[in-house]
Amino acid sequence: MIKKILLLGSGELGKEFVIAAKRMGQYVVACDSYAGAPAMQVADASEVFSMLDGDALAAAVEKHKPDLIVPEIEAIRTERLFDFEKAGITVIPSAKAVNYTMNRRAIRDLAARELGLQTAKYFYAKTKEEMLEAVEKIGFPCVVKPLMSSSGKGQSTVRSAEDVDYAWEYATTKSRGDLNEIIIEEFIPFDYEITLLTVTQKNGKTLFCPPIGHVQVGGDYQESFQPMPMKPEHLAAAQTMADQVTRALTGTGIWGVEFFISNEKGVYFSELSPRPHDTGMVTLANTQNLSEFELHLYAVLGLPINEITLEHAGASAVIPAQEESTTAPDYEGVEDALMFKNTYIRIFGKPTTRVKRRMGVAVTYDKPDSDVNELRKRAKAAAKCVKTVNKEQ
Repeated sequence: MIKKILLLGSGELGKEFVIAAKRMGQYVVACDSYAGAPAMQVADASEVFSMLDGDALAAAVEKHKPDLIVPEIEAIRTERLFDFEKAGITVIPSAKAVNYTMNRRAIRDLAARELGLQTAKYFYAKTKEEMLEAVEKIGFPCVVKPLMSSSGKGQSTVRSAEDVDYAWEYATTKSRGDLNEIIIEEFIPFDYEITLLTVTQKNGKTLFCPPIGHVQVGGDYQESFQPMPMKPEHLAAAQTMADQVTRALTGTGIWGVEFFISNEKGVYFSELSPRPHDTGMVTLANTQNLSEFELHLYAVLGLPINEITLEHAGASAVIPAQEESTTAPDYEGVEDALMFKNTYIRIFGKPTTRVKRRMGVAVTYDKPDSDVNELRKRAKAAAKCVKTVNKEQ
């Protein structure tokens, strides 16, 4: 049962995955582009290199000879994963899935054109002129994003012609990897948005976590809460869509499938990540019988997951950095945050800061039938107590 896992990307999600893996006796090599990344602090070994460097990635695979490759980020030379898979290494969830989801073009075309799922109207653009044509076709407001990015980087809403130049510049300069192309989407007047954590198993049925509501600012997660109250028919539609798209992509593991929900127009597929999702940090508040990180590990190892049950209602809120620092900060206010009932603080251990960078999270929980809005207030109040302190001063 013991596997050697090569983790590609070592941020806060990777750190929690490694903790889950170590509890099950696994050997993990954590990789990232900078030293001292959160997952490296709890892994057995680490490597520092750009995963967009295919030769460096292949060298790490040859050096460590892993049984499993588990990507945590999008910026990977994904075509190399097919070679590793052919050599007998298991890629999670699969080389096909990671390759499709590394950029928004492949996954959106799969969802909308091949599977026929309801999505926002969209166009692609490689030049500002193409972007202007797309904006004219869609109309205002519309949303502009890089084809490859994470945590909302490069995403903006174009509400008038005056916003176009900024949106183009922001999207093209914040793109990750070597893709210089953007997607222009219709703005969906949704009532709320959810993440439906979906677990595909090697020898078991596909399972769904209770829906997670979330709030994003500029496409970046700020808070999440579980369970998100929603109409049964909308939840059923989201589950059907999630099953369709994960089945098409193939493989095992947890998937963060995002949807816009309009009470009038129904469920819109938005995006998908083939890995633990940042909004799923709320599961660290004991909301489920297994956290999203434990679920991912079990699926990765081929261990059976009989069911996913809601144990508590919960909420999470991000703890951002207040200033920039080239060294690891200290933290103040943790004692005050922990005065709140059923509340935990998780510090990610990032070695540097920049303004608004996620440095930790506050999570809180209560009885399963608790009012999630009250829990959201508690999580945000706890998170607000915690401040980063620049030790360079």
